[in-house]
Amino acid sequence: MPRSSRTSASVRRVPRQANATATRAKPAANGAARDEAAPIIHQRGREIQAFGTIARIPIGLSEKVCKQSVGALNQVLADTMTLRDMYKKHHWQVAGHTFYSLHLLYDKHFEEQAELVDTIAERIQLLGGLAIAMAPDVAETTKIERPPKGREEVPVQISRILEAHELICTEARRFAEQASDAGDDGTNDLLVSDVLRLNEMQAWFIAEHVVDEPLVRASN
Repeated sequence: MPRSSRTSASVRRVPRQANATATRAKPAANGAARDEAAPIIHQRGREIQAFGTIARIPIGLSEKVCKQSVGALNQVLADTMTLRDMYKKHHWQVAGHTFYSLHLLYDKHFEEQAELVDTIAERIQLLGGLAIAMAPDVAETTKIERPPKGREEVPVQISRILEAHELICTEARRFAEQASDAGDDGTNDLLVSDVLRLNEMQAWFIAEHVVDEPLVRASN
């Protein structure tokens, strides 16, 4: 190709590149080009699903059954989140000669409850509902008594935990029967296999710490 032709072709390509750049760089409100790599922040909008409603998912359950199960599971979820956080509070604040063993046990139970929280929340979403999530909403919903901000003695910590476990176990049995009667076998299985069995096991481990038995010398 002659030199003049190559120069001409090169000149023709430049405007096309410039046009492409101009298309990508959209003007901002003040007339300056907006950087498309910059995050768009401070956004607000309408809710795409209201809390308490059901977005129908084709899983073979009626909207009525899903709504009933979601309501029950949200109650269990709020109480489970409260118990989870109580375990972490006591993990931080435990004191006394059982500090080491309880410090470790409280944290182990916290992690197990945290995993359970996610399992319950995912079941709620699977049913087409919305899982309760924010701390103020959990505080409004839970049935577990709120502990003080300050540190309490170990027997009081354990009593609070055991009362919370018993409340959740009672809920799980009642809601599991309700789900079974409604034909929601998935929710029934979660409440029995996950919620009930974990809380029964943890209650046993915790309860044994407040049995009044001698430590180094047997009583006669």
